[in-house]
Amino acid sequence: MKRLKDFLGTGFYSGLSPYAPGTAGSLAALLIIFGIIYLEVYLLLLLLMILAILISFWTAPHFEEEYGKDPQRMVIDEWAGQSLTFTAITFTGNIHSDIIILLAGFILFRIFDIIKPFGINKIQNKEGTIGILGDDLLAGLYALMCLKTLIFVWPNLFGMI
Repeated sequence: MKRLKDFLGTGFYSGLSPYAPGTAGSLAALLIIFGIIYLEVYLLLLLLMILAILISFWTAPHFEEEYGKDPQRMVIDEWAGQSLTFTAITFTGNIHSDIIILLAGFILFRIFDIIKPFGINKIQNKEGTIGILGDDLLAGLYALMCLKTLIFVWPNLFGMI
């Protein structure tokens, strides 16, 4: 069971990257999200987010026990936050435009997750799974709001016109 928790909690081992494991985990999630968008099965995006949340609750106690408070190698919480970033986004069906949307969402999520403004830091300081997962979900929500705003303000930048 430990191996399965390590495999899932590290986002299929993407969190074992020696450099910026959170970014590596978010990028791994983005590749899966790209596949979902490409296949145009958007319900899978919601399913990915829910699964990542459930797996976070299941694996977080193990990771904290093994590696300490909010261990960097656990990135399934990044998967949940990265997925949330795109749950209410309308994609164009044009691969070029959709890649721009995905990259913008990825960058926004990473900015909020790294800088931790607007209460994200307070949530991260909570104990246990709430602290581990909550900051990434709030970062994903802020990234979603900013991405929706950017698409509304500059639709031609995202191929929406």
